[in-house]
Amino acid sequence: MVTSESGIEVYRIHVWIRQINPMIWRRLLVRSDSTIADLHYSLQIAFGWSDEHLNQFHIHGQDYGVYYDGGISFSTDPNQVRLCDFGFRNNERFLYEYDFTDCWRHEVRVEARLPLEDKRFYPCCIGGQRQAPPEDCGGPLAFMAKRDNVPLQVQDLIDEIRGHLETNDIEAIRDLVEDREELQEWLNLDSFDRRTVNRRLKQYSANDEAWMWWQKGAGDEDQDTSSH
Repeated sequence: MVTSESGIEVYRIHVWIRQINPMIWRRLLVRSDSTIADLHYSLQIAFGWSDEHLNQFHIHGQDYGVYYDGGISFSTDPNQVRLCDFGFRNNERFLYEYDFTDCWRHEVRVEARLPLEDKRFYPCCIGGQRQAPPEDCGGPLAFMAKRDNVPLQVQDLIDEIRGHLETNDIEAIRDLVEDREELQEWLNLDSFDRRTVNRRLKQYSANDEAWMWWQKGAGDEDQDTSSH
C-alpha cells in the first residue's frame, strides 16, 4: 500500500441503511487519521440526518460514539479515537446506528485503502443514491410502507381538490393543498444532492460552522441528482 510521507492514507467506504429496498447508500473517501467524531458528523451530513438523536458505532466488539446529554456513555473520547487505530482490512465491515427509536442501522464497509491526494479535500462523497428517510417516521418498515403509499395519497388529494373546485370551496382546497405540500418530501426521495453534501463536508473539514445546516437554517439552491 502506497501512503503519503506522513503515513496517512484514505479509506473508501460504502455505507447503506439496512432493511431498506431499494438501497439508500453513500460512498465516501475519509482520511485514516479521521476520528470517530469526524466519521459520525460525516455520515450525518452525507445522509442528511439532523443529528437530533443518539448514535453509536459498533467496531471490533466495542461501542463508540458522540455523547449527548441523557444518552449512553462511552469509555473512549470520540475525538481521540482515530480510524487508523482499528487497522481496518479491505472489505471489513462495522455498524453505525442513529436514532435508537427508529433504529437506522448503517452498514459501513471499507472497500479500499488508497493514497492521499494533495489536491482533494476530505471527507468527500463520490457517490450515492436516494435521500435518507424523513426523521422520526418510524423505522425502515414504516418508512417503506409510507413511501409506497404516498403516490396513492397524492392522487386521492388531487381527486378531492377537483371535487372542491366544482363547489368553489376555497378553504377546503387550501387545506388539501397544504396536505399535499407535507407529502412533497416523500415524492422527492429518489433524488440525491451530492453537490450540497460535498459543500457541507468541505465546510466541516474547514471548521466552518455553516455545515450545521439544521441549526443554521441555511439553504442550498444547487441540485445535483447524479449517482456516480
